Amino acid sequence: IKIAVEGVPHSAALVGVYQTGLSPLGAPLTRQKTFNSIRFDAPEEAVYAAAHGLLGLTKHPVLDVFFRKPWELTEEE
Repeated sequence: IKIAVEGVPHSAALVGVYQTGLSPLGAPLTRQKTFNSIRFDAPEEAVYAAAHGLLGLTKHPVLDVFFRKPWELTEEE
């Protein structure tokens, strides 16, 4: 039996990972900052630019930027 499933978007979040220093063994120490309530349909380029603009206000280098877009999966009727 095949079930039809529909994906329903929810609001998105922007997550930036930045390096705060080094451990005694030389491994990077990282932190992340999450910005919620980002428009789900925002262009990736705009989100990336916003992330670097916001995280660029810190003295720490940005390592990664994630654009989380959760989808709720529901059964189609």
